[in-house]
Amino acid sequence: MRFILASASPARRAFLNAAGFHPEIIVSGVDESVVEESSAGRLCRALAKLKAKAVAATLTGDAYILGCDSVLEFDGQVHGKPADPETAVARWKAMRGKSGILHTGHCLIDTSHDRRLIRSSSTKVHFADITDREIADYVTTGEPEKVAGAFTIDGIGAPFIERIEGDHGTVVGVSPPLLRQMFTTWGVPLSQVWNTEPA
Repeated sequence: MRFILASASPARRAFLNAAGFHPEIIVSGVDESVVEESSAGRLCRALAKLKAKAVAATLTGDAYILGCDSVLEFDGQVHGKPADPETAVARWKAMRGKSGILHTGHCLIDTSHDRRLIRSSSTKVHFADITDREIADYVTTGEPEKVAGAFTIDGIGAPFIERIEGDHGTVVGVSPPLLRQMFTTWGVPLSQVWNTEPA
């Protein structure tokens, strides 16, 4: 059966590829700004659901559809992608030397049985106490504006993450262990979803 990732994130795609999955990519195109929730955990799950449902509505035939979304919880606030370079700089000046919780929501839809699972995973991220120059140089790369929390662990921002407590995939944007648990709930072995050849 088709396995579809409802995300434009190259990091998610690469991480899934490395874990034996080569999903088709169909970008949902949803407006994330219209969703408001009371917590980071609720927000990431709501956004993942919105993405997966939007793609499911466009399909005919059977498919597994995975929607994911990540948000950072820091100092009691919920942070998605920074709106501009100035916001990214301010975020990093606040985060350096401290820690936050990265939440990633997962929504898996099985259109063949009209069923859906929504889960999230959370990982504590410890940020390095980086200098103003390092912040300015990093923000100049443009990467922080493209990602939740204004950082990556698998890109240019990796040197600025001292350590994490939890699943590495959660910080990348998709958790293979959680995905396995979701398929297992339906009695679906991963061998039915693995694909050694790119879609």
